[in-house]
Amino acid sequence: MSEAVFEVLGAGFQVSGVVVGTAPPQTGFAQVQYFRGEHPIPGAGSLEAAEAVLRLLRQADEETLVLFLISGGASAMLEKPLDEGITLEDIAEFHAALVHSGLAITQMNVLRKHFSAVKGGRLAVAAAGATQCTLLVSDVPDAALDTIGSGPSLPDSSTVAECREILERSGGALGLSARLRGFFEDEELVETPKADHPAFGLATWLSLLSSQDLQENAVRLAEVAGFAVVMENECDEWEYRRAARFLIDRLVVARAEYGRVCLVSVGEVSVELGARHGVGGRNQQFVLECARILAEEGVEATVLSGGSDGVDGNSPAAGAVCDQETWGRAIAAGIDPGAALAGFDSYGLFKVLGDAIETGPTGNNLRDLRVLLAG
Repeated sequence: MSEAVFEVLGAGFQVSGVVVGTAPPQTGFAQVQYFRGEHPIPGAGSLEAAEAVLRLLRQADEETLVLFLISGGASAMLEKPLDEGITLEDIAEFHAALVHSGLAITQMNVLRKHFSAVKGGRLAVAAAGATQCTLLVSDVPDAALDTIGSGPSLPDSSTVAECREILERSGGALGLSARLRGFFEDEELVETPKADHPAFGLATWLSLLSSQDLQENAVRLAEVAGFAVVMENECDEWEYRRAARFLIDRLVVARAEYGRVCLVSVGEVSVELGARHGVGGRNQQFVLECARILAEEGVEATVLSGGSDGVDGNSPAAGAVCDQETWGRAIAAGIDPGAALAGFDSYGLFKVLGDAIETGPTGNNLRDLRVLLAG
């Protein structure tokens, strides 16, 4: 995104900036600071990057145009706690608890916004008075743009009260330490800036890419390949077993109606990890659950699920593919697929079978894509 901006603004404009990513850029610009932010758990680089962004924004005035270029993953790559007493270890504990919680991304980001000095609109406040434009590559539902990267430059629609409700409903406050629980329980916890804050008086925002684009391209390719196509996003943010059951049932109905059918679904499913877990991610866990259902019920179908960013959980894969024979093939290869499913350890199974999808990081994050074929 920064490279594209500099193609437009690099000549004839006085430009300075900070770019944060998980890998160094292919080309650099002398007037830009580059930082490697950690993902999915923030580290020292994420904190250093946040401090550099705040220093730069505080130089902005009424003659400054600020461009915020934000994509999914920014919640981890850019972080600075609101409470200066919170340590880097506390930050890592907080983000790890969220990643393993099974909460929907919108709920995770409500908590992240109120925890952070650089989220929930607080970067916009740091550049108050400047003209601001936020360009977004979206990894959230279309109606929730202020949750992308935990909404650092957009007015926040969530509240402190919502944070406490989420923690109360989650049981055990996600296993957070006393220090972190105390942060959210503090009666003086500062609310995030809302739409009527003066910092947003000269601000606008635009989604450049989203999961809708991902789905539309998948649909087009499926149609070219001769499939009748069904789009099904009702299961967005459902628990992975419930989503697998729903989509396979929907596929069986569509096959009876259309014959050769492709069901396309975008969004994310949730996986609540146990205390011990292996190597995998939500896409591979979903696919392995589908493999179990297909095998047990004799449904002939092929299922793919992958992360558009090329990264699924703590594995090197983006996702995986299965069919009705996958479960039996794993057993024949000496792998217990039931144990892999129960232990959240799906990557090794799919790697041995040759069914792990390994693309490497794609450079975009538009949520996950699920494709189910039958007939």
